[in-house]
Amino acid sequence: MVDLMQSVEAQYVKADLPNLRSGDSVRVHVRIVEGDRERVQVFEGTVIRIKRGGQNATFTVRRIAAHGVGVERTFLLRSPRLEKIEVTRHAKVRQAKLYYLRGLTGKKARLKERRRR
Repeated sequence: MVDLMQSVEAQYVKADLPNLRSGDSVRVHVRIVEGDRERVQVFEGTVIRIKRGGQNATFTVRRIAAHGVGVERTFLLRSPRLEKIEVTRHAKVRQAKLYYLRGLTGKKARLKERRRR
């Protein structure tokens, strides 16, 4: 049974997935279908959660929209709707789930950048 699941999951492996971590600032390019037209929409924000799990892996991105309203969107990591994921910045965080960012606004919600040595 395990071999069957691994063979099915191997068919849908995306090779161009970046190494995502909590606190990363990302640009997610998503294909949107409107009627008979299709376009790419960019959702830019901070990764606050990553749920591993093979084919079912998801990640949640939070951004601040107009008038200071927080918007969160959860994406399937291996979805065919995702064009690409760009990591723009790595942040230094001590927790895997950054739900505490929901209660912070302005400068308090900033994360320190992680420096590579």
